[in-house]
Amino acid sequence: MLASVTPAPSYSSQVYRVIRPSLVLIQVTRNSRSGGRDGLGSGVIINNQGDVLTSLHVVEGAETILLTFADGSQSRGHVINEQPEHDIAVLQAETLPEVLIPAVIGSANALRIGDEAFVVGHPLGLYGSMSAGIISGFDRSFQPRDDKPRLEGLIQIDAAVNPGNSGGPLLNRYGHVVGIVTGLANPTDQDVFIGIGFAVPIGVAGGAAGLPPY
Repeated sequence: MLASVTPAPSYSSQVYRVIRPSLVLIQVTRNSRSGGRDGLGSGVIINNQGDVLTSLHVVEGAETILLTFADGSQSRGHVINEQPEHDIAVLQAETLPEVLIPAVIGSANALRIGDEAFVVGHPLGLYGSMSAGIISGFDRSFQPRDDKPRLEGLIQIDAAVNPGNSGGPLLNRYGHVVGIVTGLANPTDQDVFIGIGFAVPIGVAGGAAGLPPY
């Protein structure tokens, strides 16, 4: 008689369980009279004070910022620090959730090309979506639209990245944050993923929130 064996959970399911409590949905309203558009993005809690790390372009020019935490609680948010040269912003909530679970910070320096790469965020408003791929390259550069400064020193990934993923965490196989998703490369004018995404290494992005270099 064969004994039944329960397979071990996949890396991806473990990664999702580790990061989900730290995810933040970011909804932004902008003044339409000045040509702004409402938008959404992703963020991640990165310390015991509840600071949220995200991409600056997600919240830039926002009239209001609404943060939704993993437990469903919501709060107005405010930008408390910016790194325009790296497209990074730090947000602070007016009201924190009752249970605060910061993400575990990893080291981008420990990554190698071919390592697993996981992206968790809210693409197209689909809350808590996950994609998986590999690390495709390092020290890449990317030119955002709207004449923004060219971003340098980025991690290239092939895990799917779409509008709404910006500002969300790039994760290693342990669920540790190793980068902040900043953009996708596309030779057309469409905001759709063609296999090349970019993230700011956490050792750079975390500096905006006073994290030590990793």
